[in-house]
Amino acid sequence: MGALGAFSDGGLLVENERIVACGDYSGLRNAHPDAPVRDWRGGFLLPGLIDTHVHYPQVRILGGLGYSLLDWLERHTLPEEVKFASPEYARAVAAEFVYALLSHGTTTALVFGSHFAPAVAALFETATRSGLRIASGLVISDRLLRPELHTAAELAYQANKQLIACFHGKGRSLYAVTPRFAVSTSEALLEVCQTLLAEHPDLRFQTHLNENAEEVAQVARLFPWAQDYLAVYEQFHLVRPQSVMAHSVHSTPSEIARMAASGCTVAHCPSSNAALRSGIFPMRRHLDAGVHCALGTDAGAGIGFGMLTEALQAYLTQCLAQDSGFPLSPVHLLYLSTRAGAKALGLEREIGDFAPGKSADFVYLVPPERSPLAAVARHAPSAEHLLAAIFTLAGAESVRETWIAGAPVFRHAALR
Repeated sequence: MGALGAFSDGGLLVENERIVACGDYSGLRNAHPDAPVRDWRGGFLLPGLIDTHVHYPQVRILGGLGYSLLDWLERHTLPEEVKFASPEYARAVAAEFVYALLSHGTTTALVFGSHFAPAVAALFETATRSGLRIASGLVISDRLLRPELHTAAELAYQANKQLIACFHGKGRSLYAVTPRFAVSTSEALLEVCQTLLAEHPDLRFQTHLNENAEEVAQVARLFPWAQDYLAVYEQFHLVRPQSVMAHSVHSTPSEIARMAASGCTVAHCPSSNAALRSGIFPMRRHLDAGVHCALGTDAGAGIGFGMLTEALQAYLTQCLAQDSGFPLSPVHLLYLSTRAGAKALGLEREIGDFAPGKSADFVYLVPPERSPLAAVARHAPSAEHLLAAIFTLAGAESVRETWIAGAPVFRHAALR
């Protein structure tokens, strides 16, 4: 992970959408005297935040507290997701969703799309217009949801193929094969996922794994031949380096060891794990085994789109996890919010930090005048202390600008 690099009077040199250099301002100014300068003193620059698990169709159901996972799906999520059969509805929510990400400083997201192909297209099109970098895909299921959300295997294959042809690798869009979870996905549909990944090896893969004890028990009933939940996905060769498994709260030691061997990523979503009473993620067990972990907001089961807030929730819940918890430092939180997500998506050479040659994706934070964060910033004894305060105190109100590939994609209303 490396140490924290910080500059109290720093500079970021950007040319042709790329980072050329990052360092002390005076040194960069002397080395590049003709470069144009934008004065951002009074604020902080962080690498663009990367959300590795978030649901596009769930913007309008945020705040549905008081339910466990399967009850929440039945009463809140699935009725809302049926509405995405309307292209007009989907386009309206896509605009809300993309704005929510950018206004919180998120520059890249791995997104669960919709069960309806036109709605997924609307998301990709909206993200492209905004400049947002996303990986997403058609959510596929064929049982135990509402019938309107079920898709037969052949239709699922054809719809995915069309979306891949239209959007994968176009601009900043990537495609992710997305079975909702094993509970709602038959073996025939999992075979479709396997076929798509075999035909397009550079696709991403995302799903849910071991989120809730009731869900785990249901998977065992539906797949009696499987050793455990992960084995269902392994049977169809879906667990690989560019696979992201959301949650993994209840994974067994065997599953954790096999995930480590596969090179896949776990998207840790602490706020939704707490809100749905799913449990506390055993981060220490995963890290000790060598499982790569990143961070996801899981909106709408989570508490919103703020990756800074989600990182704070990770810190707090790990403090409560006793033997299975991992003591996260501010540097860990920054890593989980940025570079870890880049690695999860196979984009570690493109995004995730301020290394020369990477895309100039960053968020410019300015604490509101007379806010607690502004007071801490004036008196912080170290860069690490200031970083801790940013994760503790900064929300959307502090996001002044969001930049992707050297261009602003969001500016706070006060600047428009």
